[in-house]
Amino acid sequence: MTLATYFDYVIFPILIISVVLVMIRLYKGPQVVDRVIALDLIITIGIALITAYSIRSGESVLLDVAMIFALIAFLGTIAFSFYLDKQIKK
Repeated sequence: MTLATYFDYVIFPILIISVVLVMIRLYKGPQVVDRVIALDLIITIGIALITAYSIRSGESVLLDVAMIFALIAFLGTIAFSFYLDKQIKK
């Protein structure tokens, strides 16, 4: 099994299935916190998809895009944590 077929038949389907499962959690999430965590996980899986595609295609420029998405996701999580902290202190 070559590297390209390994990505096509193993890694990408696992990542796609995980996105679908997390989308269900995003839709059902009983609280806002559950939905924000699910959204953060979708972004993380998207970063994994971009990274896997970058490795498969040999395009190293896509790794820069993945790092930018990771930074945005991190800042979003920090902002939401700050918001929750302010809500609890009221």
